[in-house]
Amino acid sequence: MNVTLTPSASSRRLQGVVVSTAMHKTAVVKVDRRVPHPKYGKYFTISKKFKVHDPEGQARVGDVVEFAECRPISRDKRWIYVSTVSAAN
Repeated sequence: MNVTLTPSASSRRLQGVVVSTAMHKTAVVKVDRRVPHPKYGKYFTISKKFKVHDPEGQARVGDVVEFAECRPISRDKRWIYVSTVSAAN
């Protein structure tokens, strides 16, 4: 049974920078968010890494990519690669 993984129209989509492609069919993508401190109001950056399913291996380190939420693929992977927003220099 071969099921194609496609993100639905209502799935969450994020953008981030690819930091690793060492795993087979997986890219690690870092997403940065700027949030204000609850008391002092100063903005600081929070980073989070996501393991993204990339079956064709299109993502390259340094690329800004868009990825979407999908069904669980493995223990850590719950996101699928959608497209490359901008390529690395």
